Amino acid sequence: MKTKSERKYLVVIPAHDEEETIHEVVTRALRYADVSVTDDGSRDATGQILKNIRKECASSRHPHSINIITHPKATHIPRAIQDGMRYGVSNNYDFIVTMDAGLSHDPDALPEFFGYDAGIDVVIGSRENAQNVPLYRRAISRMGALVVNYSLSPSYFDLAGPGIHDCTSGYRRYSLRAAQLIASARLISESFDFHMEALSICVRKGMLVAEIPIRYIFSNSSFNGKVLKQAIQFGLHLISTKKT
Repeated sequence: MKTKSERKYLVVIPAHDEEETIHEVVTRALRYADVSVTDDGSRDATGQILKNIRKECASSRHPHSINIITHPKATHIPRAIQDGMRYGVSNNYDFIVTMDAGLSHDPDALPEFFGYDAGIDVVIGSRENAQNVPLYRRAISRMGALVVNYSLSPSYFDLAGPGIHDCTSGYRRYSLRAAQLIASARLISESFDFHMEALSICVRKGMLVAEIPIRYIFSNSSFNGKVLKQAIQFGLHLISTKKT
């Protein structure tokens, strides 16, 4: 088994019009690991900023590298993350961490994910210290947790299921085998519901899940009525495919 220092880590970041934060997020993440950013149809300066970071890394012989995947048109979170995972799988990274591009996730928490038990397939950053989160977003997250846990429980009468606290957090560490599974899956999620789908895929294959507390700072979000509808529809899909 590889030691912690021998393991390869990749941070996967989906980005759409993130010119205000992308430089800070990526450069801070690069302190700890290689980074793959999917520029998902950005119309602002996100793409150019990423190219500049890549040049800086090359000229300074930075110990970590940045990979840039460019989508001419927005494909949304599922495909953006899935493409980053495919890059990680094809380059044999031992663990892949997914995180937001908008600084809601603290890049300096990455060592906590890297240092967690290597036998766990999915390590979720549970948003126990959440700041500025509107009540409706808290309610939606709690409802999402109820739905996912119930859909993963072994019987129709077991409401608690595996008891995962934060089923919709996007700050996660995936093992290589978990990333392989998600990278090759035919996803039906369309937006933030990806995090529910990815988790359900792994749990239904018997993979181990754990949670670690993180600090989460709510910022501007693309979450809207359409996204909520998609999440509800996917939640119903999960329940309809419940295995007992």
